Amino acid sequence: MKPYEKYGEAIAKLRKQNGWSQEELAARAKLDPKSVVQIENAKRNPTLKTLQKIASALNVSISKLLEG
Repeated sequence: MKPYEKYGEAIAKLRKQNGWSQEELAARAKLDPKSVVQIENAKRNPTLKTLQKIASALNVSISKLLEG
C-alpha cells in the first residue's frame, strides 16, 4: 500500500462523517474538486500544504490524516 492511500482513506472517512461531498470539502479547503477526488482515490500524492488545508477544513490535526 502506498503511504498516500492511507491519507485518501482517512480523508474520505472524515469527509463522510461530516456528511460532505467531495466538492464541499474542496470548497472548504480551497482546493480544486478534482484534487480531492484524486487524493481520495490514491491517484495523486498530496503535498504537505494540501494535507494541511484538508485537515484544517475537516477540523482535525494533520497527524490524524497521516496516521490513516
